[in-house]
Amino acid sequence: MFTLFRRGRRIGGGGVLGHPSLALPQGAGRAECQVVDPVGLPMQATVNVPDQAGLLTAQGSTDTYGLFTAAVPAGDYQLSVACDGYQPRRVPLRVTAGERASAGVVELRAAASPPTPAPGRWDIDPAHTAIRFSARHIGLAEIHGRFNRFSGSLWIAERMRESRIEIYIEAGSIDTGVSMRDDHLRSPDFLDVAVYPYLIFDGGDFVHRGGSRWAVTGALVLHGVSRTVKLETTYLGLAAGMQGEARAACRAVTELHREDFTLTWQKMLPRGIAAIGTTIQIELDIQVVQVEQADGHPPAA
Repeated sequence: MFTLFRRGRRIGGGGVLGHPSLALPQGAGRAECQVVDPVGLPMQATVNVPDQAGLLTAQGSTDTYGLFTAAVPAGDYQLSVACDGYQPRRVPLRVTAGERASAGVVELRAAASPPTPAPGRWDIDPAHTAIRFSARHIGLAEIHGRFNRFSGSLWIAERMRESRIEIYIEAGSIDTGVSMRDDHLRSPDFLDVAVYPYLIFDGGDFVHRGGSRWAVTGALVLHGVSRTVKLETTYLGLAAGMQGEARAACRAVTELHREDFTLTWQKMLPRGIAAIGTTIQIELDIQVVQVEQADGHPPAA
């Protein structure tokens, strides 16, 4: 019988997580499973519990030990287990009122990797690419913006890890939808675009994380300061464009600490609340178009 443990304590007994005071609701049972990878290590995955009509009854993420548990009404279910880069699994489960129903150990296998672009040079298509950012404002909502002018190229090598990408972003093209704020962001308080007209990312370490997931590491030059940045990247595959041209696409995210780039302007509000948060979330939706085939050796940085 599959048995769950959490922090050295068995999940069972008179109530949820072993607490007699947290008894199951009348007519409910407990759905449980553990999710592991192909070598048996616990995985953090998303688990959905839809009923036979397809209505979602419970959902959540596994914990550090790969464990998931939820109280649901008695009935028949299909546990849906998913994790980026792995093939999803569906496991039937019958839950009886007042009882534990365990789907046991659910092993996820790595998803097949989509074909990578052919060796050669691929240029960023600005018309189908977006570079966005967001930052916290006065500790509440986020301010969203984008850069409107940029260019860049991707050189694919025979060995994908040796590939390279360069992106040049015009700092003065920053756009948050508010002219006064954008002028301030262009000023010496922030980007100082008159002195530092470009943000430059030069990446040259492509590491496959499984399935469609990649990590791309490189140097970001911002405000005259260079720092190592890792882009957590989802590769979206290949397609042919309207003119038959070869295209590839990806989505990448990262988080920057603006103090790392000497962007230290700040205004403190009452009660010690900072007007602008210290971290900036970056999102890139990139499409590239093949412009030339090559021997797979990208130019030196």
